[in-house]
Amino acid sequence: MHGVVVLMFSQIVVKVIGLIYKLYLTNKEGFGDKGNAIYSSSFQIYALFLTISSIGVPNSISKLVSSKVAVGDNKGAYRVLKIAFALFGVLGFIGSSILYFGAEHIANVYLQIPEAEMTILALSPSVFLVSISSVLRGYFNGKENLSVTANSQSLEQIFKTLFTIILVEQIASISSSNTVLMSAAATLATTLATFSSAFYLYKYFVKRKKEVWQEVVSSKVHKKDGVFTVMKNILLISIPMALSALFSVATKTIDTVTVVRLLKSVVGEEIATLQYGILSGKVDTLITLPFSFNIAIATALVPTVSGAIARGEEYIAKRRIKFSILATILIGLPCTIFMCLFANQFLELLFPNASSGGRILQIASWSIIFVVLTQTANGVLQGLGKVNISVMAFAVGAIIKFALNIILIPQIGINGASISSIISHIVTLIIVLKELKKSLNLRFEIGKFIFKPMIISTLMSISAYAVYINLNNFLENKLLLFVSIITGLIVYAFSILLFKLLSKEEVFMIPFGKKIYNRFYRTSKQKRLKASKIRYYKAGKCCKP
Repeated sequence: MHGVVVLMFSQIVVKVIGLIYKLYLTNKEGFGDKGNAIYSSSFQIYALFLTISSIGVPNSISKLVSSKVAVGDNKGAYRVLKIAFALFGVLGFIGSSILYFGAEHIANVYLQIPEAEMTILALSPSVFLVSISSVLRGYFNGKENLSVTANSQSLEQIFKTLFTIILVEQIASISSSNTVLMSAAATLATTLATFSSAFYLYKYFVKRKKEVWQEVVSSKVHKKDGVFTVMKNILLISIPMALSALFSVATKTIDTVTVVRLLKSVVGEEIATLQYGILSGKVDTLITLPFSFNIAIATALVPTVSGAIARGEEYIAKRRIKFSILATILIGLPCTIFMCLFANQFLELLFPNASSGGRILQIASWSIIFVVLTQTANGVLQGLGKVNISVMAFAVGAIIKFALNIILIPQIGINGASISSIISHIVTLIIVLKELKKSLNLRFEIGKFIFKPMIISTLMSISAYAVYINLNNFLENKLLLFVSIITGLIVYAFSILLFKLLSKEEVFMIPFGKKIYNRFYRTSKQKRLKASKIRYYKAGKCCKP
């Protein structure tokens, strides 16, 4: 959990910084919802390659490395790194080439947004850079050194924000705020940022090369596998993981290729493009914030579960899995509720120059809890080696999403895309949880995992909304929103303690858990014990307490 908190903090930093450049772009004169449509459409195509590189690759490497390290085979773990670096370097180069030479065809045929061609060209080198970076991240994740991944991601986002602002400002002044050129400049900033992240990982590895080599030399066990055997093992894990990651982001990609296509026959191409810009540029940006926080749990679970299973410690794996799912629920519920409750207020606060889309955000926010739970459960299945189930679950979800988009969007407009996403995520979660329960014979107490979190979340939402309504005439809107959310979170935290949602063992799994337990849990127990002794003393049944 210490590693999870480090990575989670990194994700918060990454997303907050990322939100800054997204706010800058959306509110930039000449960019707005149309710029978001151009930028996001090309970015979703790139995200297909990115997701495979940044999730499928590091998780597969992480699983193989952690399994080797768990039995003392550091030499085998290092061999996995070398072969994976060569393999995914080649695959990354091929991916970059496909994007570069196919940019015109992708923009005109698949996206039907011709202006996206330049943004795709600017993004194309990033695929290669992310591929080689992901191998190094996977190696360090497998050795449970999550801080390296955290630092590289933070560095990448910081540079991405800085480069975006610098390049877009320069292009805006030269081109008189040309939307297409500003979008291309924003994606070029992404390529430069991925280069900085790759360079950091390379320098870190070189710095630790001596230490890594000492571990290799001192390996207690080593089973030397051939190059093709290692490649086969990597691909057998990475391909299903990559497909799982591919289908997990398929909902956004399906929106990219269907929303404008289906809407323009109803409301016209210009309005259809603007509505897609609202969905992809603002709504998706906000509802994906909690996904990024929770990915820390899912990332940490892969080496944790696979390492515990390799050592034959299934009981440890079960304990950590149940706690991770509970933690995911406690993260996802308040995010879902606040995003729905204050949808219009968030948009007005963050996008004052383009604040439309409140209704879309309210509907889309209900997908948050289902997606974060699927993330965590999928991390467990990857750690168990059950990646084929994840592929099937996400594939079924993608098929449902595609079918519902075709049915709902022409009937109810852009909201149909959000509703279809929610339904597809629910189906995916049901399949994944069913397999998880079957594989480890896990039992989730209804009271602890459903009823208590729902009651606690209800108390939180009532308190937050009551503060917002009652102080509406006394506080400025920005401050009022902040006070309402903080009040709700305080009620949420105290309700968790009041309902004793976390056991002593689970509290101890949290960083500084012992101090939290001694301060809140143990203190109340001691008070009850002392009160009991006083009653016995007054009754003359024991000595003075």
